[in-house]
Order: sequence, then structure tokens, then C-alpha cells
Amino acid sequence: MLPVVEYRRALHRIPELDDRLPETCAYVCSALASFDLETFSPIPSSVCAYLDAGKPETVAFRADMDALPIEEDTGLAYASSHLGAMHACGHDANTAMALALASYASAHRTELPRNVLFLFQPSEETTGGAEKLCNTGILERYRAARVFAMHLWPKLEAGKIYSRPGPIMARSNEVTVTITGKSVHIGRASEGIDALAAGADYLLRAYAMVKDLPGTEPAVLRFGKMTSGRVRNAVSGKTLLEGSLRTFRDETQALCREGLEKIGREIAAETGCVAEVYLNEGYPAVWNHEELFGKVCSHLDELRELEAPTLTAEDFSFYQQRVPGLFFLLGAGDTAELHSPEFCFDDEKILPEGLEFLKRLLLLE
Repeated sequence: MLPVVEYRRALHRIPELDDRLPETCAYVCSALASFDLETFSPIPSSVCAYLDAGKPETVAFRADMDALPIEEDTGLAYASSHLGAMHACGHDANTAMALALASYASAHRTELPRNVLFLFQPSEETTGGAEKLCNTGILERYRAARVFAMHLWPKLEAGKIYSRPGPIMARSNEVTVTITGKSVHIGRASEGIDALAAGADYLLRAYAMVKDLPGTEPAVLRFGKMTSGRVRNAVSGKTLLEGSLRTFRDETQALCREGLEKIGREIAAETGCVAEVYLNEGYPAVWNHEELFGKVCSHLDELRELEAPTLTAEDFSFYQQRVPGLFFLLGAGDTAELHSPEFCFDDEKILPEGLEFLKRLLLLE
């Protein structure tokens, strides 16, 4: 069995969540210990490794280590041994390829055009471990001049590498709308203030606002959860809408924020409800550095270009705000979607292809 496959299967058995990754970090540290690298942990549940090749600048590779709170249903011989947790997004594969690349870099130190920094981070799925790691100044301290990451992607041809210049993954903001009315018995409905009707009206107006946005880049707003009222025979006194906004440019996100807040004010004025609209900061858009992308394309002709960006989000964007960076998708073939309890892939076929591409990035002048 190839080491990259062995790494992946070992990691797949021990999925852990958020920034609570003791077994995962211990495994990564154990693997790195056999290579000639400086290892350290700038934030809790992170593992970083630096290879000093005596060069003036450094290339960084990011791997995310956290899993998802999903009960696995793949039937794999090496399925999760942790109840209620699964590597359903392929972070075990990302980490395995980075470990195999570290092994290769260590063995080919004299051939490297740059020093190498490996960033094994927690909390990609939750609170943005990338931002916390960046805030330690690690990229600047180790003179990182470029940063790369790769992620498995279902429905793309197995083992093939895809990317695009500019926007590739969306900015993500959680949207929470709280509408407070006045609850009364339905027999006295005219004396109440119907927060359910106001919430439904808010939802439809918000969808229409996003649909009519100017520009060519996609944007989406959807509320996946709506709770309102307590019983069927009383006017609802409170409605809670929970959703997600996906955009690419800061100006589009600002336009949406302004529009959502305006709709809240309009609903309040028209109905007498109190409407509170909150958007969290979320992750910035993953925006591939155009010049670096062109350079990679000119040297690595196996790279395939995506026609359009995706509306999923990724905290790799925080690294790109510091140094030029590129995010790549590794085709997983016709398999279940990410975040599915059935997600699996042919690791013996796909991971060696991803690793070979990373090796070529490593050696790129």
C-alpha cells in the first residue's frame, strides 16, 4: 500500500471535530517525526512543519484536519471508529497528501527552489482555523511567497486537477432574522401582530432582492430554517429565520447586507413588528491569484480550468489575503456528495494523482 493511502486510511479511522483533535495531531506529529523538519504548534490543535532549504523565500501548503459530526455509512473496512464523527469532506485525504509531500520534500531537499512550510490546521468546518493561524504571523515569519491547497471534489473526473483564476469559492455569511410581534388568541387576531406573516413576507422580499442583484457573478441567499409561534390557535409572536448568503465581491456582499437591513425596516414599519437582522463575518471568498495561476498553467499542463466558481465556502481565503495563493479541486469521480454519510472515493487511484501534482507545484520555480 502506498504511504499516502496508508496515511489516509489511518486518519479516516480517527475523525475528530473542530479544534479538538488530539489523536489526529498525534498521528500527524508521529508521521512528521521521521522527516527532517522543524515541527511546532502555533495555535491549539494545529501542527506546522518547516523545511529549511536555505532559500530566501518559502512555499506553503495547507491541509485541514477536522472532520464532521456525521455518522458514517460507507461500509469501509477502515470506517470511523469514533461514534458520530466522520471524514465526510475528505480532510483525511488532504492531510494524507500533505504528509506524503512532506516526506518527498525532505528526501529532495537539495532540489527545492524554496523552503517549505506545511500548515495542518483545525476548524475549517466551523470557526475558521485558517484565520487564527494567519493571525500568529506564521506566513510572514517564514517568508511565505505563495500558498497552495487541494480539496477532493465529487462529480469531477477522478484523479484530475481543476481550478480557475479569480473567484473559485464564495464568501459565506450566516444570516439570522428575528421578527417579534404580539401573540394573541386567534379569536382576537386583529389585536395581535402576526410575526409569522411578517417573517414569510420578509423571506420572499429577501429572495427577490438577491435575484435582482446586478453583475455577472452568482450569488445566493436561502433560509434553511424558519421557526415561529407555539400553537396553531394563536397568532405568532416571534419568528426566527436562519439562512446563508453566498457572494464573491465585497461590494456585492455589502449591497446584500444593506438590502436585508432595509427589508427589515420596511417590514417593521408596515406591520408594527420589531425586525432584527444579523449577518456574521463568515469566510471571505476564495480568490485565486491570477498571475500565479497563469504561471502554474504554463508549466503544469495537466491542470484543467473550471468554467464557473462554486457557491461553497472555504477558510483558505484567509491565507490568500496574506500571500498569493491557489486552491485546487481534485476530482473524486461519481461518488456521494461531500458532507454525506456515504461519501467515499477510490483513494488508491485518486490520491497518487493529487500527490504528483503537488510535487510539481513544490518544484515550480
